[in-house]
Amino acid sequence: MKTSDFFYDLPQELIAQTPIEPRDASRLMTLDKRTGETGHRHFYEIGELIQPGDCLILNDSRVLPARIYGVKEDTGAKVEFLLLENKGGGVWEVLCKPGKRAKEGSRFTFGDGLFTGQVMETKEDGGRLVSFSCEGDFFALLDKIGQMPLPPYIKEKLRDKERYQTVYSREPGSAAAPTAGLHFTPELLEKLKGKGVGLGYVTLHVGLGTFRPVSADRITDHKMHAEHYHMPASTAELINRTKEKGGRVIAVGTTSCRTIESVAQREGCFKESSGRTDIFIYPGYRFRGVDALITNFHLPESTLIMLVSALAGRENVLRAYEEAVRERYRFFSFGDAMFIR
Repeated sequence: MKTSDFFYDLPQELIAQTPIEPRDASRLMTLDKRTGETGHRHFYEIGELIQPGDCLILNDSRVLPARIYGVKEDTGAKVEFLLLENKGGGVWEVLCKPGKRAKEGSRFTFGDGLFTGQVMETKEDGGRLVSFSCEGDFFALLDKIGQMPLPPYIKEKLRDKERYQTVYSREPGSAAAPTAGLHFTPELLEKLKGKGVGLGYVTLHVGLGTFRPVSADRITDHKMHAEHYHMPASTAELINRTKEKGGRVIAVGTTSCRTIESVAQREGCFKESSGRTDIFIYPGYRFRGVDALITNFHLPESTLIMLVSALAGRENVLRAYEEAVRERYRFFSFGDAMFIR
């Protein structure tokens, strides 16, 4: 199967630049994975499509304000740092721009001396390992000076940092938001809970590689980036209980989907599990846990559109996307939603 099999034409003006208010006012396309039939609603009506006994699995990862600017100690040159992954002990994998100013051994100060960093290693892919040191809590200081790492297709400045966080985010570590969850409000989640819908949480820290287009001609030649995940025992128990009683396991976003399927693949069942996953889901994949998916509209030729095509069929998905373009849906991170059922 070729990467070009997942291309579609998207007018630039349909790429959402700002989040809609309120969160659940976004549009919602429904897609029947068996028949390809579509429907059109608003997200606040999602409760009409989810039954008592179903469960939602949500990614509670919180986006770091991961874009920071350092001043090189010996020259005063400014360098942009994008934090990608916490390696522990104050060491982070980062992207630097311009990279030529961030050679091994270079030292930088951030936020007028709030913390410092030293480049420890240059990786093969051009990234850096940087050791940061500060007095006080690193994440609290980062929250003071960091900027949200919005995707490059968003040109508008984000006025409220919390609008690039889900209302249930709590585990800091992502370089990008698990955007399918941005449509939920606390009130909507309580309404679903009151209806008898189970709510379970997993953590998958989203890396920027999620949004990179596949460069290989054949999708099987593409190498996925690895991301940290955790499924707590309570969520595993909810999935098992839902399955036993005939309910649907509904993943909120491709990150939750990848976590559920990674646990099933790694453990052979659903139980508490942590690790790193580079699972690549594309047509032909047999889903072991996920029955339905709430998701946004994804970039052409991306691993994400391949994942949703694995669940609903490539032809069904591309027809639905063409319809979404005709109906002027809003695309990508701040865009509208799709419920594949």
